[in-house]
Amino acid sequence: MQLTDARPNYGRIDFEGLPNTRDLGGLPAVDGRRVRRGRLLRSGTLYFAAAADRRRLMGDYRLRAVVDLRGDDELAEYPDGMELMPAVRYVHADALKGTVAGISQNAEARARLEAARVDDDDPARFMEMVYPHILLGESGIAAYRALLRCVLETTDGAVLWHCHFGRDRCGMGSMLVEAALGVPTEAVEEDYLATNRFNPDPADERTDANLRFIRAAVAAVTREFGGVMGYVREALGVTDADVAELRGRYLEDA
Repeated sequence: MQLTDARPNYGRIDFEGLPNTRDLGGLPAVDGRRVRRGRLLRSGTLYFAAAADRRRLMGDYRLRAVVDLRGDDELAEYPDGMELMPAVRYVHADALKGTVAGISQNAEARARLEAARVDDDDPARFMEMVYPHILLGESGIAAYRALLRCVLETTDGAVLWHCHFGRDRCGMGSMLVEAALGVPTEAVEEDYLATNRFNPDPADERTDANLRFIRAAVAAVTREFGGVMGYVREALGVTDADVAELRGRYLEDA
């Protein structure tokens, strides 16, 4: 059950080809305010967008920027087709470049990761171990710094960020944007889990959004930076003035 009816169907936009594109608008935020509608969008790859979907993004949402969190191999296979939206700024910010392959300098840790990858007794354990590295790896820090900077620099219209389906890398990016806006933890987790509702593939315990995954990431940045906002400030370089700017632009009275 949703925490609030201010964001019907978890913000999902009924596009033809994009099953998991969602508007953060309506989420509860700091000081009793809510996230402004039509400005912050999370999604899967735009490769699957129908022509009508692109027209709606450009017209109804005044899309100004796309942040693509995927790797070069994914871009080659499923390009976003930005030539069809030439007025939209495109930012490629690979959140996993080299991260999983080189997840630790320690051979013992690498062996544990490989064991987790094929652990049938706990199929979710691999992703639980990977999630902290999405945020703490050098590529992840650079990617999410680029995402927050793009959100700050887009002064009108919408910003959309995505990975392949809009779950893991996109989910972490959404968590960071939401944290900067003062969205409470329960609502952040609910938004993260909502991706499972819109996945057309069969349920898969190894990959479905799972509270173990997001909480492992939060625990990791809490150990390193004292919390998610500590990570946003220290690792991503978002200042108090930036936070005030984000909240002034993207929040509205409830």
